[in-house]
Amino acid sequence: MNRGKAIQDFQEKYKKKGLPVFKPGDTIEVYVRIVEEGKKRIQVFEGIAISIRGAGLSRSVTVRKISYGEGVEKTFPLNSPNVEKIVVTKKGRVRRAKLYYLRGKIGKKTKVEGQDLYGEKEASP
Repeated sequence: MNRGKAIQDFQEKYKKKGLPVFKPGDTIEVYVRIVEEGKKRIQVFEGIAISIRGAGLSRSVTVRKISYGEGVEKTFPLNSPNVEKIVVTKKGRVRRAKLYYLRGKIGKKTKVEGQDLYGEKEASP
């Protein structure tokens, strides 16, 4: 058996099915399993996808949100068993693959122009 074929079969076996298609600039909700003192719960992290990297099992997304005036970024491996599901809430219109420039923006300047999935257009000032 070919080694590349064996690796591909292994990755296909453990890759999550049913992940939505999203790009940098989209606003997404990541539902994450949290274990605290033996209790399990689901926590939602909603923000803008600023970077998507990797391929196959090692694919990950970096999500940024503003919480109490501070920027918070988390990187989630997409095929992790701790990631319950991902929901795309808004499509963003950007011209870059990595949106690291949002780190230097403050307030309303961190908004990305886009379209809500319900049809109304949202413009950034």
